[in-house]
Amino acid sequence: MKNITGFVCAGIFLLSACVSDKAKDVKPEIPVAAKPAAGVYITNEGNFTWGNASVSYYNFSDQQVTEDAFKAVNNRQLGDVCQSMSIINGKAYIVVNNSFKIEVVTPDSLKSVGVISGLSSPRYILAVGENKAYVTDYKRNAIYVVDLSTNNVIKEIPCKGWTEELVLAANKVFVTNVRKQYLYIVNPASDIIEDSIKIGLNAYSIKTDKNNKVWVLAGKNGSVAAKLHKINPITNAIEQSYSFNASDNPGSLEINGTKDTLYYLNKGVCQLSISDVSLPNAVLIPQGNMLFYGLGIDPASGVIYVSNAIDYVQQGIVYRHLSNGTLLNSFKVGTTPGDFCFY
Repeated sequence: MKNITGFVCAGIFLLSACVSDKAKDVKPEIPVAAKPAAGVYITNEGNFTWGNASVSYYNFSDQQVTEDAFKAVNNRQLGDVCQSMSIINGKAYIVVNNSFKIEVVTPDSLKSVGVISGLSSPRYILAVGENKAYVTDYKRNAIYVVDLSTNNVIKEIPCKGWTEELVLAANKVFVTNVRKQYLYIVNPASDIIEDSIKIGLNAYSIKTDKNNKVWVLAGKNGSVAAKLHKINPITNAIEQSYSFNASDNPGSLEINGTKDTLYYLNKGVCQLSISDVSLPNAVLIPQGNMLFYGLGIDPASGVIYVSNAIDYVQQGIVYRHLSNGTLLNSFKVGTTPGDFCFY
């Protein structure tokens, strides 16, 4: 789930929806995709406790959609609340929040090759070493350290609150926390929280740009307006902050493949160059009467993908737009489409 506002809709409560500890060859994100993706996976949360989470696949070449791709290959349901999907070292990791697990699959077919289990309420996974990853969690008050060679949790890093998205920059891991006012900084070699930056509550999404600066979006908190911060990962200093209007409730921060343009949802899809000194005055893609819920940017083409959850019950719709906002096409997916994984 992208934010708290999506928890209750149509009467349905949705849950937002032994190796060395030393990290090896820790590197920042690659600025541009190594190769153009053949398509995009869409993670559909489904409905909380209904067990109807799914993954759809949209093929770029023939524009065909494969519904419930995981079930089609593995002959079983994915689980309850599909939160996110990431590709690490040639494997895909599907985080299934309310089934307390991460499905490990082949990225080309989604064939199951393992499961990371014993998780309380996992949210996102990030590689922080050769065979090591961190997993954030909604309930655990901790960040999991996972051995990717065995799919086992090898330790936990205490961190009170709801940990959400995370990035690697300057050999540090920056972790958002929805219920605390701080962005936490973890040393991936020692697995210790070494510092924090006060940014405000409701921080869900975080990205790095081409200059390896860290951008984090702290959402609206009552009468306190949302803010977008640019942070120097070497000094941990906030270099610039953008303040939203009191009526704004932005979320789903994303960045393009060249890492020079940010996108986020706020009454539609908004676009911001990393060199802009102020927030845009108008939306790039108006939401109208739709319920925009998930956002993704194709790292190779720059095409914008935005999902419409409609009513959180029926099939959602994904719209494809050029980077200038022009609509290309749309297609139906599963219930509550919330995240995109290009491959």
